[in-house]
Amino acid sequence: MATPPPEPRPPGPRGPGPRGPGHEIHTLADFDAAVARPGSLAGHRIQSVDLTGRTFALLGAVTAEAVFLGCRMEPEAAAKVRADGALVFPPVPELPFDPYRARLYTPDELFEGIAGTGYESTPDFLAYTWFGRTRSDGDILSSMLRSLHDDAVSDALGELLDGARVVGVMGGHAMGRGTEAYAGAARLGRSLARAGLTVATGGGPGAMEAANLGAYLAPHEDAALPESLGFLARAPSFVPSVTEWARAAFAVRDLWPDGGESVGIPTWFYGHEPPNPFASHIAKYFANATREDGLLARSTAGIVFLPGAAGTVQEIFDNATPNYYASRTAPTPMVLVNRAHWTTRLPAWPLLRALAADRPMEARIALVDSIDEAPAALERLSA
Repeated sequence: MATPPPEPRPPGPRGPGPRGPGHEIHTLADFDAAVARPGSLAGHRIQSVDLTGRTFALLGAVTAEAVFLGCRMEPEAAAKVRADGALVFPPVPELPFDPYRARLYTPDELFEGIAGTGYESTPDFLAYTWFGRTRSDGDILSSMLRSLHDDAVSDALGELLDGARVVGVMGGHAMGRGTEAYAGAARLGRSLARAGLTVATGGGPGAMEAANLGAYLAPHEDAALPESLGFLARAPSFVPSVTEWARAAFAVRDLWPDGGESVGIPTWFYGHEPPNPFASHIAKYFANATREDGLLARSTAGIVFLPGAAGTVQEIFDNATPNYYASRTAPTPMVLVNRAHWTTRLPAWPLLRALAADRPMEARIALVDSIDEAPAALERLSA
C-alpha cells in the first residue's frame, strides 16, 4: 500500500530555525536598526526588550515568524504582532528574575540594595527565596520558568565566551579570606588574566572569589593585591553575615575601580553560598547540573583544581570523562594543586593518572605542589 502524502502544513509561524546571533535583538538600538532594514522583523527573536515606546514602529513592521520573548508592549501592538503570526511570550509578573534575559548578570545587579538594607533585600536573595519556595512544589510553570531562565543564561554565556581562551579555576568555598591559600588563588587568577586568558570560576566564595579577585586586579599595580587582601580579611567569611562579606568586596572594588574581566558561574541550588562581586560577568543558574557542565565545557584552555571537597572532586571527574573519551575536542589540560591533598587526603590524583594511562589525556594532566607552579604547568600542558 502506498504511503499517503503528508498533510499540508497549517499557516502560521514555522517555529525556531537556524537563526544565529544576527537574528537576535537584545536592545532598543538593535530593534530600531532592524525595523529600518528590508524585511523588517521577520524571523527575528526579540529578547526582553521594553517596546512600550515603539508601538508605532511595531504597527508598521513586518513581524511574521518573529518571536517576542518577555517584551513589554502596548495591547494594540501585541494584538497586531500576534495577528501577523508572531509568537509572543509575555513577561511574567511578580517574578524576582527575568526568565528571558538576554545578558549575564553583573555584581551590581545581583547585589542591588546591599549598601542600604542588606543582602536580604537584594535580587540575588529574592531569587533564591523564590527557588526555595517553588523547587519542590510540582508546579510545571515554575519548572518551565527555571528552564527558560537557565537556557537564556547559557545562550548569553556562549555569546560572551565565543572565541575566548578560558581557564577554569576550581576550588572549595571554605577557603577563607586572610589565609595564604586565598592569597595564592588570587595570585593565580592575576597571573592567568595577565597572560591573556579569561578566568572562569564557580562564582562563589573561597577559592572561587580569590581567583576572580586576582583577575579583577590584574590591570592594577602589584601592590593592589596585598592591600585588597588585608582589607578583605576583616570580613573573612560569608558566615555569619553575607552583608558584611559583600560590602567588603564592593569597598575593594571602589578602591580599585575599572578592574579586569572574568566570569563567575554560580547556582541558586547552593543558595547559602552567595556569588562573589569580583566576577564582572555572572552566569547564575537554578540547575546545578547545567551550571557544572557549562563551566567545564567552556574551560577550553584548561582547568586548575585547587584543594576542595566533594564538589571539586566531582568537577575533576566530570572533566576527566570527556577528556578520556575525547568526546568534545582534544583533551584539555588539567592541573591539580597540592600533592598532599590530592594523593593523601582525597586521593583523586592516583585514579586520574590510572584513567589517563596510555590515552591522549595522559599528556594533559599534571600534579604540582604549590599554586604558584600552576600557570607554568598549564602552559607546558598546552604546548
